[in-house]
Amino acid sequence: MSKAPRAVRLDPASPDLAIDAAARRGDVAILPESEPIDVAEPAAVPVAKRRWSWGGLFVAGLSGFLTLAAGVWAQRTIASLMNQSPVLGYAALACAALAALALAVMLGRVIRDILRERKVEGLRLRATAALSEASLSEAQAVAAELAALYASRAETARGRAELADSLPQLFAARDVLTVAERSLMAPLDALAQAQIAQAARRVSLVTAVSPRALIDIVFVLVACARLLRTIAGIYAGRPGTLGLIRLARQVLGHLVVTGGIAAGDAVIQQVVGQGLAARLSAKLGEGVLNGLLTARIGLSALAVCRPLPFVEAAPPSLGDVAGDLTSWRGAPEPGGSA
Repeated sequence: MSKAPRAVRLDPASPDLAIDAAARRGDVAILPESEPIDVAEPAAVPVAKRRWSWGGLFVAGLSGFLTLAAGVWAQRTIASLMNQSPVLGYAALACAALAALALAVMLGRVIRDILRERKVEGLRLRATAALSEASLSEAQAVAAELAALYASRAETARGRAELADSLPQLFAARDVLTVAERSLMAPLDALAQAQIAQAARRVSLVTAVSPRALIDIVFVLVACARLLRTIAGIYAGRPGTLGLIRLARQVLGHLVVTGGIAAGDAVIQQVVGQGLAARLSAKLGEGVLNGLLTARIGLSALAVCRPLPFVEAAPPSLGDVAGDLTSWRGAPEPGGSA
């Protein structure tokens, strides 16, 4: 028995019912396509300009005073030697000139390291701003400066060529930075992670077998300093002593911001994974923990020294660089196999 026909009210205000009715009548409904919305990364936090402080004035005044005192002392010493013997006076003058030349070269290298670190930091901030604002021109400028930064490095020649071929075909800021990351950053990231893993294993092994706690502390400090310098050399160039101190301050600041010193979930998982080793030997457990902290410092240094934010690639975790602290494998050389 068939049902009696009934009337169905179509509300024109309802778009779904209107579309259904148009489809039943055979009409064609043209709907605007909804473009996918790219989730923009948070904008870079503007760096606050440092104001003068009494501590800075004290250091500046003391440095100026010591410089003047050293200059007066050198002038008097050279004049006294000249009066006694011209040969001794000219020898002292030559030594002072040599020391002044070496000091100028050292200051030049320090300034170069600081400018290079600021350039890398500026590239990272500009890339983050280009992603958040979807600025194609800014992204292209960042990619061009990034290629120029690595123009003298042979291992990036292939990536620079791929980036140059791909840039004219890209019309979105995220695509430009993604290709730049894939072409230039991926090999350097792999090398940096290998160096972090090697340093973590070395620290874990040495501190597990060392008989003195003082040896542990000294070795961990030296290993972390070498790791910071190595990672900086991979991304932007090996810094000097003052550049290394400035880099260490930035890494510590990054650790404080990201909460890296605290034992987070990743550290807890790693320690629990090595729980059997810790039960067998308390010293071995300390070695594992020192290796994990070294790896965490290395990851923070990677985030500070990397001239691009992570666009497509996922940031490395502790499991990537310290997944197995009981094995011993050397870090692969650039262009070589592990």
